[in-house]
Amino acid sequence: MHTTLTPAQSLPRDAERALLVGRLWLPGQGPTLVAVQGDGLHELSALAPTASELLERPDAAQAVRAALAAGQAPRVADLAQTLANSSAATRDEGLPWLLAPCDLQAVKASGVTFVASLLERVIEEQARGDASRAEAIRSGLSKVLGDNLAGIVPGSAQAAQVKALLIAQGAWSQYLEVGIGPDAEIFTKAPVLAAVGTGADVGILQSSVWNNPEPEVVLAVNSQGRVQGAALGNDVNLRDVEGRSALLLGKAKDNNASCAIGPFIRLFDAHFDMDSVRRITVGLHVAGPEGFVMEGSSSLAKISRDPLALVAQAIGPQHDYPDGLMLFLGTMFAPTQDRHGPGQGFTHVVGDGVRIQAPELGALVNRVVHAQQAARWQFGITALMRNLAGRGLLGG
Repeated sequence: MHTTLTPAQSLPRDAERALLVGRLWLPGQGPTLVAVQGDGLHELSALAPTASELLERPDAAQAVRAALAAGQAPRVADLAQTLANSSAATRDEGLPWLLAPCDLQAVKASGVTFVASLLERVIEEQARGDASRAEAIRSGLSKVLGDNLAGIVPGSAQAAQVKALLIAQGAWSQYLEVGIGPDAEIFTKAPVLAAVGTGADVGILQSSVWNNPEPEVVLAVNSQGRVQGAALGNDVNLRDVEGRSALLLGKAKDNNASCAIGPFIRLFDAHFDMDSVRRITVGLHVAGPEGFVMEGSSSLAKISRDPLALVAQAIGPQHDYPDGLMLFLGTMFAPTQDRHGPGQGFTHVVGDGVRIQAPELGALVNRVVHAQQAARWQFGITALMRNLAGRGLLGG
């Protein structure tokens, strides 16, 4: 399924005041840090060679605004043309297109941060990856758990009491441990530079028969643990693989093109901050080649752990990230809508168009293919360092 990307579709509702930075593949030059201004994309290489280094600046937002205002960020591409050319299905590689807005940051993700998705993880575990068993298990667990987990503060005394009750009832799970226990699930979603941007294909394993998108907010965190902005993300998940064993999480989460981030990082400023993030509702729209349509949403207001608490568990005295990190905050959306027959639930098919959107962040749009059909990931850290050195951007 092909969708032409446009500024009206892709940018935040208040685009005229949003401070958006991203990365552009500029033919003849390579990956280029840019900011959105009006109808153009403006190069920020004079400020920083990478997104990671830009976010290390405590004054990142002010510095970008100043560079744009002073004419020190030259216009290098047309926004509308670049968005349109970012769709993998019709891309002209002789023209610019958008990349994921992060580069040297580690890409981390938080799991089981919403009660709704917590229940679905327990179902995956008990179904052992068999989607046909999910509905019966869902019904049985709902009778035991009900809404008792809603509002519980993870790691609290109340959470410990609920844990004891569920163990007594034989309903305890490793997913409940990270959902309401003291320690959050924080895992590596993708290698550095492996994330794809808006318009790109996202990949699922051909062997997977139960999988789904995970629409999430992604925080841009620098090496000091300071959150500098946010973007949208798709934490593509293979439910049948993870359901067979939690030790297969790496295989379920990380394959070619399984991580999408974009379209831009919106930097924090007077108009957008962490409280804005806490109010975001992320919408999901999946349109299949056979006419299937699925919609859903995920409200950050219902997250069980505050975003800053998740950041504190990911980075701090216990773990350094010298180039910063991108942190997926998790999702409450776990699709159960039947697609291929009663009780079968939802799974992707090749050709699905996935749109993840939020008024504050715009829209991230991708097409689903099998992982081996997605664009090969060939531009890694070595290639980036050689490219930046060749452009004279590694001095100082």
